Amino acid sequence: MQLGIFAKTFSTAGIANTLMAAKAAGFETVQLNMSCTGLASMPDEIDSRIARDIADAARTTGVELAAVSATYNMIHPDVAQRKTGMGRLGVMIRAARAMGTGLVTLCTGSRDPLDQWRHHPDNQDAEAWRDLLGEMEEAAAIAEANSVDLGIEPELANVVNSAAAARRLIDDIKSPRIRIVLDPANLFEVESDNGRRSIISQSVELLADRISMAHAKDRDAAGNFVAAGKGVIDFQHFVSELRRTGFNGPLVTHGLSESEAPAVGRFLKRIVSR
Repeated sequence: MQLGIFAKTFSTAGIANTLMAAKAAGFETVQLNMSCTGLASMPDEIDSRIARDIADAARTTGVELAAVSATYNMIHPDVAQRKTGMGRLGVMIRAARAMGTGLVTLCTGSRDPLDQWRHHPDNQDAEAWRDLLGEMEEAAAIAEANSVDLGIEPELANVVNSAAAARRLIDDIKSPRIRIVLDPANLFEVESDNGRRSIISQSVELLADRISMAHAKDRDAAGNFVAAGKGVIDFQHFVSELRRTGFNGPLVTHGLSESEAPAVGRFLKRIVSR
């Protein structure tokens, strides 16, 4: 199991320097955000030279690209906004292999027009689900044409807000390109010790055949996000459940400051070494 971190955790300029900073903090792989290259997170175009520079930096530093983030609001209430997002997603998918990764991560979105990560009561309407299916079918077709997988992550505030909803999407789309990014901190807010372990175990079991990457952030007792190892989540249990299914992919941390990165790296290394 590879230890990884969001590349944008680091403030260093230049992709090679960013990867070296991740390596120095104890990580073997990163989830890339295009902002680390000086571009927008979802650019309108990616020059082939930039893609080659990213791949070259990964080879030179020995830090792999687990995935590249390509998040836009897939159920934005404005159809024009969704069309723009899909166009940019296509740019990301077509450049992913040249950058050195086969996984592009998405946000299934919210009906909130200003924040794709904020809950909206219309997220669970049938119309929102139909809009998501339309976006995902188009995205899956582009991904298939470019031999790239799409990672969706159950998020409480999004239309795919649980492992069960993620399974439903997989079953509805019927594309092998739809994969799962599983973060235990996104499966609940406040739960008992037994409740957390039960939700994690059930989620891993339900999605086991599609999990391509795991995330590692934490929650404190009040439900606030904190760096992995500083909250209440039993990461040894999470990793054990993943391994029980045969998962041996990247475990990527985020939701932490740059100064916290080395300590989180050491914590996660102890977890995966046991």
